[in-house]
Amino acid sequence: MFGWQSTRDGITRALTDRHGGYSTGDFDALNLGSRVGDDPAAVVVNRATLAAAVGVETDRLIFLHQVHGAEVVTVTAPLEAEPQADGIVTAEPDLALAVLAADCVPVLLADAQAALIGAAHVGRPGLTAGTVAAVVERLRALGAERLDAVVGPAVCGACYEVPADLAAEVTAYVPQAAAVSRDGTPALDIAAGVLAQLAALGIPALRAGGCTRESADHYSYRRDGRTGRHAGVIVRRTV
Repeated sequence: MFGWQSTRDGITRALTDRHGGYSTGDFDALNLGSRVGDDPAAVVVNRATLAAAVGVETDRLIFLHQVHGAEVVTVTAPLEAEPQADGIVTAEPDLALAVLAADCVPVLLADAQAALIGAAHVGRPGLTAGTVAAVVERLRALGAERLDAVVGPAVCGACYEVPADLAAEVTAYVPQAAAVSRDGTPALDIAAGVLAQLAALGIPALRAGGCTRESADHYSYRRDGRTGRHAGVIVRRTV
């Protein structure tokens, strides 16, 4: 279930893989995405399994309707519907924040001293839209001063070939995202771009996980097309 997990100062951060769930076929097995064509009943059970694994009730595991933008929501309680956003923050304990990915970058942020956590889903559009900066700005507005981040698995630069004009457009905004594919063509490394954005914001970051397209343990839209979604999850537990 967890390709990587860490608990420190009462904050658990976890990155799921595709194992240990109840989906079948293209979505085998721990698909957490509700908008990819999987059996909804299987997704419900998979999400309940994840909630139990991070120690919260199912309704306290909060997902987003991700739209590749820079909208950030602040949550204080369970939600009836998934808000359209790609960033989420909370000061409430025992609310687990989740972002989905299948080549995009999950980013988990926390300031243990300020008792604040956040998460971001960053793909190519989110990199240039400033999703990471928007989440950081919201957390700092709430009082965060000592944020650190975990950057999860994502498609690597060698596997993310793009047209030259698109590469130029993105790297004009984030030069550190420039990459070259295995065939020597223009490519993008979104995780490298995210790490650069975090560094520019003064936030230390740990890269946890490799390339999703190269990993049989993860979902990859670029590799498979029809596929599931893994997640990055963060929760601050009550002591």
